[in-house]
Amino acid sequence: MNYFVTGATGFIGRHLVAELLRREGTIYALVREGSRGKLEALHERLGRAAEGRVVPVSGDLSTPALGVDGFDEPIDHLFHLAAIYDMAADQHAMERANVEGTRNVIQFANARQVGRFHHVSSIAVAGGYRGVFQEDMFHEGQPLPHAYHRTKFESERAVRERVEATTLIFRPGIVVGHSETGQTDKIDGPYYFFKLIQRLRYALPEWFPLAGPEGGQTNIVPVDFVAKAMDHIAHLPDEQLPGDTFHLVNPEPMTVGEAMIEFQKAAHAPRFTMRVGYQITKAVPKPVRTGIRSLPTVKKVRSQLLADFDIPEAAMENRDFLCTFDARDTQRALQGTGIAVPPLSSYAFRLWDYWERNLDPALFRERSLAGAIRGKRVLVTGASSGIGLETALKLGEAGGEVLLVARTREKLEEAARRIEELGGKAHVHPADLSDPDDVERMAAEVLEEHGRVDILVNNAGKSIRRSVHYQYDRFHDFERTMRINYFGAVKLILALAPGMRERRSGHIINISSYSVQMNTPRFAAYVASKGALDAFSRVFAAEAADDGVHVTTIYMPLVRTPMIAPTSIYRSFPALEPDEAAQLIADAIIDRPKRVSTRFGTFSQVAYSLWPKGADQVLNTFYKLFPEKDPKQKERERKAIEAGERPVTDDNVSTEGVAIAHMMRGIYF
Repeated sequence: MNYFVTGATGFIGRHLVAELLRREGTIYALVREGSRGKLEALHERLGRAAEGRVVPVSGDLSTPALGVDGFDEPIDHLFHLAAIYDMAADQHAMERANVEGTRNVIQFANARQVGRFHHVSSIAVAGGYRGVFQEDMFHEGQPLPHAYHRTKFESERAVRERVEATTLIFRPGIVVGHSETGQTDKIDGPYYFFKLIQRLRYALPEWFPLAGPEGGQTNIVPVDFVAKAMDHIAHLPDEQLPGDTFHLVNPEPMTVGEAMIEFQKAAHAPRFTMRVGYQITKAVPKPVRTGIRSLPTVKKVRSQLLADFDIPEAAMENRDFLCTFDARDTQRALQGTGIAVPPLSSYAFRLWDYWERNLDPALFRERSLAGAIRGKRVLVTGASSGIGLETALKLGEAGGEVLLVARTREKLEEAARRIEELGGKAHVHPADLSDPDDVERMAAEVLEEHGRVDILVNNAGKSIRRSVHYQYDRFHDFERTMRINYFGAVKLILALAPGMRERRSGHIINISSYSVQMNTPRFAAYVASKGALDAFSRVFAAEAADDGVHVTTIYMPLVRTPMIAPTSIYRSFPALEPDEAAQLIADAIIDRPKRVSTRFGTFSQVAYSLWPKGADQVLNTFYKLFPEKDPKQKERERKAIEAGERPVTDDNVSTEGVAIAHMMRGIYF
């Protein structure tokens, strides 16, 4: 038995060749001269079973009759798999490979008088057909909205009209990885939405309910099922063939929403427990929907949203089918073999795990801090201690040029010395960020000496932990936090942003707090100042969106720095170490996200949006569980401690409060 296979080194082809090797015979694989390495890799994958039995045949799909010379072996079965199966591929490339390539294969097959011609088509030939698309249906006047649909339709038409041999046509569904290993090399179909699922997992706890699309029908099948089904059906005697076209699909299809939930479960991400069907979107007249989608602003926003999640435009436009696929002939052909489509729930976790470990686009991006800051000047405020110092040291270790800003020159000079020891460059620029005039002076000095600032990290800040109840006569608490946390940061942005926008390049990172998302009691002055900076950042980011300037807000969780040391209850709360907080900033420099938040912070923000009064009651309960001492009493105790008249003790905290604080460790991150 002799087999001739196009696309033998491709995704489906590799698995089909493995199945064919279980039979007697030689497999001739069409390979371009420049692609012999792929066949060698296939040999290594298949091991000793392929030795002497998988034979390369030089040729090219783009050449008439494949350009094959000197090959005169008889061919019992020709499997044509070579094609472009990617919705996001170039239209002209699809035309050349899928249509012209198929015509060249047909020319080769007819000249060689092959026994059987097996063509791998796709359920995409159904295009926008509505209803039940049967296996014996083909040209039903269905709309073909995308180049992929059109090229698969035209290639199948060429096979039906021109092949002289007995012909079998296979139409696989949306082919995903192996059901037992998860292995795949093909990002298509549901994989395009994995990044969105991953982001949801990082943002919210698994149990958090979400609303999402129900969508139409989708039909997902693992590659091992496709290969086994093709191998079995291809070898059936003529009298046992129930037809000549076979839908290799799941006879129990799912909606897009149902499939998404299986992958969300696999990723331990929050799920679309409420799904919105077509009925809702159809309530808006089609001309209105079309008009809205055609607006330049809407197109721009949509494109940016899809780009953020690595989703091609075509994947959204052709996400699901309007029909279901009959597969009765396929079921009859496979009866009694045990070859069947496993339920997605039984292998979705394998697909997810393989994607996240091997194919996540983030794995292939430049992920080094050194690469992100090469040739750039980074200004860090509050650089003499805590988060700012650790960030500056990380930048120095990565070989960066760091501009250090804080009040005390001596501390900055010590930080500069450490940075230079690590291999970086450091420049000291002392300034009092609570004094607008001094900020202006320092910014002018920086620009005069260095010419520009490429990355600004607004880290310097001040925190006051005090109930409003004890601030009725302490307006200065609000003034001094606003001076450094808000006005100082904004003053510096106003000085450096013009150059960034003129150069169309820049990155501003503002260190906010999870307290802004939580509305944490006793931090009214601090939260208000950070919230003001947060609001400024959002507005400025919108204005500068087209100017090449990125704005990142980091909602920093509790960090063990000198700023929180006076509050002893924080010893019971989960908190980052300064170097961990600095790593968040380093990652933000690399990825330039819009925002960085913990799950707990995001959950708090969402909860307040959905249930503001309830959130107030929850926070009020926590407020009472952690009683606060009168500031005057605390001052008396401080003086007593300094005088040695009493030992240091913890704040007055209820046992229940401490227990809850410890429980929060498992919720924060």
